[in-house]
Amino acid sequence: MPILSAPSSPFVTTAWLAEHLDDPTVIVVDGSWYLPTLNRNPRAEYNAAHIPGAVFFDVDAIADHSTGLPHMLPTLDMFTAAVSALGISDQHHIVVYDGSGLFSAPRVRWTFRTFGAKAVSLLEGGLPQWKAENRPLVAGESSPKPAATFNAVLDPKAVATLADVRAALDDGSALVVDARPGERFRAEVSEPRPGLRSGHMPGSSNLPFDKLVVNGRLQPPEVLQDLFDETGVEPSEPVIATCGSGLSAAIVALALESAGHDGTRIYDASWAEWGARDDLPVLTGR
Repeated sequence: MPILSAPSSPFVTTAWLAEHLDDPTVIVVDGSWYLPTLNRNPRAEYNAAHIPGAVFFDVDAIADHSTGLPHMLPTLDMFTAAVSALGISDQHHIVVYDGSGLFSAPRVRWTFRTFGAKAVSLLEGGLPQWKAENRPLVAGESSPKPAATFNAVLDPKAVATLADVRAALDDGSALVVDARPGERFRAEVSEPRPGLRSGHMPGSSNLPFDKLVVNGRLQPPEVLQDLFDETGVEPSEPVIATCGSGLSAAIVALALESAGHDGTRIYDASWAEWGARDDLPVLTGR
């Protein structure tokens, strides 16, 4: 395969993907995952209808289960084995989509990039847009692809640990941005995951992911900029994104990337860790 460079945009259009479905350098990944409250089964939906040739990336299966926390970033060896078996190499142009339009796909893209993928794009509008345009779909499992070799290298700068978050909150070295809905941030409702306290990290700011995305697409640049201004995000200031379980935080990172603010770190354990530990402080209200 040719040596790839990073795409200039995080997105490719449905028209672009339709033209490249038979391109051997392009591989399509269904990265769908849904909140348990939606009662949707991503694997069953993939088997019912997916983009031709797409492979399914199971966010919960390709994860580090040793921590007891949900869909944590897998180990290097686990990721290498899983995606190589799916026929994905680090030399492919990887195009990720999800069934919501733009929800879990940014997390999957972040995972691939964190392990050294050179070209990873999101499908603009996701599967809903593809369906709305009456583009082809297939059912069942895709034909097995030849095993590939993904030469994974972990980028430690992409991931924030608990120690990193505590340090940022203490010394202001980075702005900690929480992507959970406002009512959860303010502790007006209980956390959906049992056993977690309600509230937020003292010193963190709230930028709900559902304000960043409308109808499966990122908001226009001018709307995003207004949201960044309201949150206190400065172009030169480092950002650590957090959420309930490290998934929607990737939407914040994506939105910032689209505005030229690259390098956002994600607190992978997020509130699933912080909210479960009685030794960590929690605030309620604004």
